[in-house]
Amino acid sequence: MTQRKRHNYKNLKIWKLGLEIANDTSDLLLTFPNHEKYDLSSQMSRCSISVPSNIAEGSAKTEKGFSHYLDISLGSSFELGTQLLIAKHKNYINQQQLENLEGKVQQIQRMISKFIDTLS
Repeated sequence: MTQRKRHNYKNLKIWKLGLEIANDTSDLLLTFPNHEKYDLSSQMSRCSISVPSNIAEGSAKTEKGFSHYLDISLGSSFELGTQLLIAKHKNYINQQQLENLEGKVQQIQRMISKFIDTLS
């Protein structure tokens, strides 16, 4: 019987960066107007949390299963990138905040994509 390879998600750089992005997003959302609490704020919170959460959940699966969860994580990161642009358009964040978080999101997108390639 072959042993399935498992990844300790807490040791994965993509999980650590995903957690950082989720925490940065959470901090940023504290400054959003109250009327956004159930709209853009909520959506940004959910998708930013989805990035490291799906990496963690997928790490317990087979490599094929892990790849699927990484795809979901990647999709959530693209969703967050779009929502950051909307937040900037609404003047909820400034250009520096956008560039800082957008840079981290783009970095994790590259890292996840490369990791998916290693599992294929």
